[in-house]
Amino acid sequence: MITVYAGNEVSVSLLKGRLEHIGILAVIQNDSNDSFILGVPVAVDLYIQEVDYKKAEAIINEFIRNNKG
Repeated sequence: MITVYAGNEVSVSLLKGRLEHIGILAVIQNDSNDSFILGVPVAVDLYIQEVDYKKAEAIINEFIRNNKG
């Protein structure tokens, strides 16, 4: 598994859905039991199988471009 994106839970869930829509298994990992630490949202990671990266790359890059700032 490789990390392909890190962000807040909402954005990670959106990207996960897009990847799963094209048949790529994506896994969210959140090492924190809390949604916020000291008032700052905790980033969660999105993982996929390394063999799926080429298929997922365009979707990931588009998602990142459309979700900046």
